Amino acid sequence: MRKIYILIVLLLFIFNVSAQKQKVKYITTFDDKLLHFGFTIGANVLDFGVLNYNPIGENPDFEEFRDPLTRTIITKDDYVRSDIEELVPGFTVGIVTSLRLTRSLNLRFLPGMSFGERKLKYNVLVWDINEYEALPYYSIKSTFLDFPLLIKYKARRINNDRPYVIFGGAYRQDISRTAKEDLVKLKKSGFYAEIGGGWDHYFPFFRFSVEGKFSIGLNNQLGDLPSITQRQYYAQSIKNLRSTVFTLSFHFE
Repeated sequence: MRKIYILIVLLLFIFNVSAQKQKVKYITTFDDKLLHFGFTIGANVLDFGVLNYNPIGENPDFEEFRDPLTRTIITKDDYVRSDIEELVPGFTVGIVTSLRLTRSLNLRFLPGMSFGERKLKYNVLVWDINEYEALPYYSIKSTFLDFPLLIKYKARRINNDRPYVIFGGAYRQDISRTAKEDLVKLKKSGFYAEIGGGWDHYFPFFRFSVEGKFSIGLNNQLGDLPSITQRQYYAQSIKNLRSTVFTLSFHFE
């Protein structure tokens, strides 16, 4: 056991010496530029925070539903609950515009597009007029135009690396369109609070960054009820629908 402790201490000492060793610094004037640009690609995961009516009769607009074909009966005392079935990876692309405010602060605008999907699973069978059989979940696909405006706070640069944190807000517009009558409709736009962090690495000709960011929806995203051709109780069972997004980005500047 003593030998293991000695080995750990030795490894920590070697790591510390290596970290303090001066290396050749690349693009040392990069952070002194007033304005610079780049592009970003990444992966995202869309999620919902769902608040249901318990029971569905708490929604004053709900009326008892009876289907003579499937013999489905939903009364005001029934519990129709929904939640995310699983998280589905999506894709994000964008442009980086960074304005230097101080030595440690930058204002960043990163307009882009995000493609993603969310699967709402119910505790009752999902019947959609656009399908020929009951579904295990209801899929909602989105294509967002993203407009995040963020403050980037950078720590001290160590050789060619520099950690940072980001915070700010974003506006998102969903431009996805479908010819179908959606079972659960969403509002087309919303505001988000954003927070995250990342790591800059300086190469000889560009800076590469890995960044993780959480986007928390500030608005109820539940839209209007579908037409009476659809079963409205799937949407009527939801009291509040908050959108959340996690994005893992790779910036090239």
